[in-house]
Amino acid sequence: EGTYTLPEAQADRFMFKVVVGYPSRQEEREILKRATLPTPTVSGVLGIEELESLRRVLAMVRMDDLVADYIVDLVHATRPGGSSPLGPLVEFGASPRATIALSQASRAHAFLESRGYVTPDDVKAIAADVLRHRILLTYEAEADNLSVEDVITRVLKSVPTP
Repeated sequence: EGTYTLPEAQADRFMFKVVVGYPSRQEEREILKRATLPTPTVSGVLGIEELESLRRVLAMVRMDDLVADYIVDLVHATRPGGSSPLGPLVEFGASPRATIALSQASRAHAFLESRGYVTPDDVKAIAADVLRHRILLTYEAEADNLSVEDVITRVLKSVPTP
């Protein structure tokens, strides 16, 4: 009964894991109000042509090689072994899908900030949402009361920003 945690391979197919807290009292009152209204007629917001156009625009958002290397370095830093600063904290790190998702999300963030180019700050702004469900901590990390967010913060601090 209830919900179950997805296996890592399935969770990795989701681009984001966005943490949403409880609504404020006022927001919850608005939710209640809307829930008791008649269901509105739903109409399409975007057609396929508009969606494809947006995809083309996002693909044109420029990403310098230094920023692309930064994304690769961040994702590599989440993985155990090698030169990872995380040592015994991570059982499984982010996969190459995370690299692709972080690149796409960074482009979208830059676009939403009205820029035609990606900065390291775009990458940092979206990193936790893209990475948090792709990193599995070791029992040692959990015993030390470390969260995935703590590990992501360590990664962002340990990888030099271009």
